[in-house]
Amino acid sequence: MSELGARYQAILDRVAAAAEASSRSLDEVTLVVVTKNHPHQLVLDLLELGASDFGENRDQEAAPKAKDISTQSDKKFNWHFIGQLQSNKVKSVLEYANFLHSLDRPSLLDELQKRTQERSDPLKVFVQVNLTDDPGRGGITPQDLPAFAKRVIQSPGLELVGLMGVGGLEVAPEAEFERLASLSQQLQQLAPQANQLSMGMSGDFEVAIGYGATHLRIGTAITGKRPI
Repeated sequence: MSELGARYQAILDRVAAAAEASSRSLDEVTLVVVTKNHPHQLVLDLLELGASDFGENRDQEAAPKAKDISTQSDKKFNWHFIGQLQSNKVKSVLEYANFLHSLDRPSLLDELQKRTQERSDPLKVFVQVNLTDDPGRGGITPQDLPAFAKRVIQSPGLELVGLMGVGGLEVAPEAEFERLASLSQQLQQLAPQANQLSMGMSGDFEVAIGYGATHLRIGTAITGKRPI
């Protein structure tokens, strides 16, 4: 087995063990492999290993990579855009992304509504919630979440699937995962189908699974160090 294959399998095993420990079905958890700063060949290799969800955070890297993959593989998979999305990049991202994990402000929602009006396959979106007191961290505040979520729900070209959280730099992840899970319960009173949670990365994904994470964003633990 290749080094990449061994790392990927090790994470799959840990995800399975964490799901079992939390009495959750493995089918509830999607592993999004973050492939930023890696060449498209890495994605092709991961596709051969069985991976089907990939995350990118910069359109200028993701767009050509997505194009390369589409011409070299006929396997089905999903692109997840996980970084802050500039409004002037929306048109490009919509050409390849299946999921947006970072719907973080009204102006971005305005642009998405404009660009997706005639989209036959709605873009699946997570509302990014700012769990800190720092507005510079980005995201919708918990108090603004209900009104913002209603706007997303009323957007025909968008499908609200859940929440993504941005936490503090020196805060225990358990507290923030618990808070995001609580906000998810509140959101589901407005939109019962929006029950997914994008939370958990390489250092804390097992904890996140225990709090209901459905989408894990894991990079280096699978892909290895990025090329210089």
